[in-house]
Amino acid sequence: MSERKWTAHKVTAEEAGRTVEEILTGTLSISRRMIQKLTRTKGVQLNQKPAFLGRVVKEGDVIRAAMSFTEEAGLQPVEMPLAILFEDEHLIVLNKPPFVLVHPTGPAQTETLSHGLTWHFLQQGLQAKVRPVHRIDRDTSGVLVVAKTAFAHQHLDRQLRERELKREYLAFVDGTLSEERGQIDAPIGKHKQNPNLRAVRPNAGEFALTRYEVVERFDTATLLQLELETGRTHQIRVHMTHLGHPVLGDRQYGRVGLHLIKRQALHAVRVSFSHPVSGEKIELTAPLADDLAALQQKLQGAANEVPR
Repeated sequence: MSERKWTAHKVTAEEAGRTVEEILTGTLSISRRMIQKLTRTKGVQLNQKPAFLGRVVKEGDVIRAAMSFTEEAGLQPVEMPLAILFEDEHLIVLNKPPFVLVHPTGPAQTETLSHGLTWHFLQQGLQAKVRPVHRIDRDTSGVLVVAKTAFAHQHLDRQLRERELKREYLAFVDGTLSEERGQIDAPIGKHKQNPNLRAVRPNAGEFALTRYEVVERFDTATLLQLELETGRTHQIRVHMTHLGHPVLGDRQYGRVGLHLIKRQALHAVRVSFSHPVSGEKIELTAPLADDLAALQQKLQGAANEVPR
């Protein structure tokens, strides 16, 4: 088992007179929910000793907070290949293949990405839950950020909620868009007839904004780069269908291009965020999945065919 990891902060002259809790929530940006977990597991220290949250600090005091605590993963480890784009002791970023669930939705699913990450973590002596920072559909490929510690997850989750963690996608959509770029501002809510699906609901949906830019045009399709301002379920697929250009291969929305590819032609291509501990800016790109690269070649070939 790996040793418990801590983050430390030395109290400055300006911070003197504040409480331990104020330093934790302010300077260290630790949520109150996380602080409750830390206090239950003796995860807060002042000058190497257990600390009371209401204790007033002085200049030079050192406050330490545990980044993780030993916990049951809750999943059976399963060895599987992982396409790792970045990894350190705090987080791991993967290029998720299509047709793989990130997390099980029932006990029968035993070979999800989370099962593979549980095995991967155990090889490193890390006993922890798998904490994906954001969601990615089963049939969507591309970048997935996973925190290794509760501390890292809390910081990355805040970046996601405050839209500091940026996600970009590539999508092959039906039809040819005339404009070079644009945005779709349309609220998304549950579908009236099918609660598993989503739809644009002007009066009953949540705010949803997608920005897009044309990357390449084909005879009957367009390759778009999209950036999510919000993270609603199925957001890109719902928005593009609403625009009249559904994602190719999508069997739930639009149902066009099903003969071209066996899943929705959607790929999480890029993510950028600040490292939860060092603050360093990180930007990672996931190469296009093989089936999408083949689709691109097929569409380019069709566009280049000369009629006889």
